Amino acid sequence: MVLENLRDSLRGTVRKIASAITIDSRLIKDVVRDIQRSLLQADVNVKLVLELSKNIERRALQEKPPAGMSPREHVIRILYEELVRILGTGRDLPIKKQIILMVGLYGQGKTTTCGKLARYFKKKGLRPVLIAGDTHRPAAYDQLKQIAEKAEVPFYGDKESEDAVDVVRRGIENFRRSADVIIVDTAGRHKLEDDLIDEIRRMERAIKADEKILIIDSTIGQQARDQAKAFHEAVGITGIILTKMDGTAKGGGALSAAAEVGAPILFIGTGEHLEDLERFDPKSFVSRLLGMGDVKSLLEKAEEAIREKRAEEAIERIASGRFTLKDMYQQIEMMKGMGPLHKLSELLPFGFAGKIKDADMLKTQEKLNKFRYIMDSMTEEELEHPEIIKGTRIKRIARGAGVDSKDVKELLRYYHMTKSMMKGISSNRKLRRSLMRQLKFT
Repeated sequence: MVLENLRDSLRGTVRKIASAITIDSRLIKDVVRDIQRSLLQADVNVKLVLELSKNIERRALQEKPPAGMSPREHVIRILYEELVRILGTGRDLPIKKQIILMVGLYGQGKTTTCGKLARYFKKKGLRPVLIAGDTHRPAAYDQLKQIAEKAEVPFYGDKESEDAVDVVRRGIENFRRSADVIIVDTAGRHKLEDDLIDEIRRMERAIKADEKILIIDSTIGQQARDQAKAFHEAVGITGIILTKMDGTAKGGGALSAAAEVGAPILFIGTGEHLEDLERFDPKSFVSRLLGMGDVKSLLEKAEEAIREKRAEEAIERIASGRFTLKDMYQQIEMMKGMGPLHKLSELLPFGFAGKIKDADMLKTQEKLNKFRYIMDSMTEEELEHPEIIKGTRIKRIARGAGVDSKDVKELLRYYHMTKSMMKGISSNRKLRRSLMRQLKFT
């Protein structure tokens, strides 16, 4: 179980808040001490612990609860938000053609994670390959080759060469035309050494990697901080993958190391199999630590308190005429969080009218989900300027989303139909008020 001890401690804190007769300064200070103790025992960096606890105490004592939320619920919500904040916003690896440089010390699980990442991209419809850039450890070549065979992806290495930079350069040239994602394994050491850092730096300059991902073992505690800083200074880390999060590791050292260098955690490794790679989402991670059953209702209350504002902003954006695929994506996301789809059917760009059968509604929900997957495979430029999506872009997007080109074309048709429909909203005040009432469930 991931961070089991921290999870149990934090859930105990949540129960203490929930069962309190009154929320006063004495209780807040007591809760803050509990949180500090829990985080320090989990190896979270002292500086981060102090920052988080001060923010929780200040907000709990000074902020007033939103309408409809009790003081107890408000404090739990603050705890949730502050824990999410120190973990960062998270980030998805783009589904596109790229070179990824994997770095880290020996024994962190780097080579195995290369295979996991290759399997991840293959499932997304791309063509990943693995390159053995570790020419120092005798078994590294064979290990990565076996992993490549298990993942069923192409592999390149040179067992006879000791020049890692040259091997990687030749491997990239070999795969330049046939691969979408080139994943480069690199040498590790038992500790941070100048020659390791120098080799990583020279390799990064030679291949100009799009992503530089640091692999950190969750069991190493505060040592993770020095590792993260050294590699970040050498190559500019763009993301972190935490391994061995399935055991009894404290994990706080690795989590706070990521926060300190400002690099998002991309995935966590939860086992030895190639499928044991879980996308890291700070909100979901914290929800699981706190016990989502304990905080779900109060988060829903908070969402309801700000929903009216969100709805109004959405309509203003749509009515302005600046309607892009990104706006459409946000609209779908907003509707997803606003309850049953049948309450929102008249807002959808599918020409619905009257009562819709449950079976039809289910199909519509599935279609919306598919549209989201397709848009997740688009670049920022494509979302902002849908008119550029043609030919090879359609094929690439379809491959990345695991759908057919016809599905991408269907999304584009619905987008253009929706955009045309929205043009009439700004000039029709009655319709605009109707949409607002629908969004507010009035």
